[in-house]
Amino acid sequence: MKTAVIYCRYSSDSQTEQSIEGQLRVCEEYAQKNNILILDTYIDRAMTGTNDNRPDFQRMIKDSAKRAFSYVLVYKFDRFSRNKYETAIHKKTLKDNGVKVISATEFVPDTPEGIIFESMLEGYAEYYSAELSQKIRRGNNESRRKGNLTGGKIPYGYKNVNKKAVIVPEEADIVRYIFERYSIGEYVKDIIAELNGKGLLHKGNPFVPNTVYGILGNERYSGIYRHNGEVFDNIYPQIIPKETFDKVRSKVNANKFGKRSEHITYLLKDKIKCGYCGKSIIGENGTAHNGERKYYYKCRGRKAKLNDCRKQAIRKDILEKIVLESVIEQIQKTNNLDYIVRSLMREQERQAQANIVLNLLLKEQRQAQNAIQNIMTAIENGGTSNTAMKRLRELEDRQNELERQILIEKSKTASQLTEKQIREFYSQALALEPKFLINCLVKQITLYDDKIEIQFNAPINISPDDESRRGFSLCSKTIKLSYKVPFRANLVKYEFEVEIYL
Repeated sequence: MKTAVIYCRYSSDSQTEQSIEGQLRVCEEYAQKNNILILDTYIDRAMTGTNDNRPDFQRMIKDSAKRAFSYVLVYKFDRFSRNKYETAIHKKTLKDNGVKVISATEFVPDTPEGIIFESMLEGYAEYYSAELSQKIRRGNNESRRKGNLTGGKIPYGYKNVNKKAVIVPEEADIVRYIFERYSIGEYVKDIIAELNGKGLLHKGNPFVPNTVYGILGNERYSGIYRHNGEVFDNIYPQIIPKETFDKVRSKVNANKFGKRSEHITYLLKDKIKCGYCGKSIIGENGTAHNGERKYYYKCRGRKAKLNDCRKQAIRKDILEKIVLESVIEQIQKTNNLDYIVRSLMREQERQAQANIVLNLLLKEQRQAQNAIQNIMTAIENGGTSNTAMKRLRELEDRQNELERQILIEKSKTASQLTEKQIREFYSQALALEPKFLINCLVKQITLYDDKIEIQFNAPINISPDDESRRGFSLCSKTIKLSYKVPFRANLVKYEFEVEIYL
């Protein structure tokens, strides 16, 4: 028997505990209908889906390594995640552990069309989240331009009075003291000893290094607040002169011990392999002579010395640009987009027509309704036998069961998209987040020193001479791309032939 766990989540905007109950009910009914045994449930309450910092979600991913279940069942794919990059990463982890994610309300076939369709559903979830965030950001920016606070923690030295930042005099004096002592060369540990020795507190607690460094690095004390590249000088009243703050920040940066590591996303990870030895191409980084960090793609076979492969490493930004531009070029062609749209529309139509179970359930529901109506008519005419009343209760119970089963079957084809919606989706992907198309459309990339082979996710069971396929079958076409990029003191030229395959 197939085994699964259920994952449910609701965010903190307009959803409640009832949302979890509804998700659980539909997932359990789906499991019962498909002969799936539920072993456990994982629930995150009031948690956003735009990142994976969710306790039960992380616990579920970790538990998948035990290989005790085969599926993660969710109400909709956006309950799993609304961030496509994290979705891809965690689905890859689950796949490695033999686990697949299934949506109880979004039926996705196990075909190449299904790969594109599922990616598109995930993309819709992220675009919805991005659109909502954009509206919130727009309103908050208007508030900031008026000099109003828009939420978040108020820095030590200020308080919120009717959405305006107001200086707290006694706290501001301490902030000035910290900047003054540090600017003349006093160590942070000595400043802390002086403050704590005087019995001064930071929000009820003794001063510690993190507290003092946080104050020294907070530009708001100079009257400047930055948000998404925009500078506001009308929100926080100035406590520290700008010149003093800049001087102190320079000293803090010069005295830093070590640097925090960066989180770099390698866009082509898990999709690219070496054309010479067949090993995966992985992310690599290093430091140039001038101290600048450089990021590359490198053959795992060569890096780990698993073989004698001599595949050269290539700069991350160059390779990703080549692949991205190639993908965009293909999807921008009208006949290619037409082909994808037609394929998805045909798949949706096939799913809707193939739902024989739903048709049978609806037929039985109509028969039960007619039988109930006949019994009610008999009762109204004076017929109240025990047999009739028993049969009425049986029919009513069956009606309730039929309604639940019909809900499950309808949910499988509930996410029907129009041709216009599909076209608009891909247009948005090109305009707003073209990198998404790599995850959606690219199946595999084979990398050589002199060429790149890009294989797309293409629908199967279509004759090569099908008229709708013309213009998308590019096996024989070669696109020559040339890029010149600065590397150290020289100008290095990368030349590749890009071959596109179905």
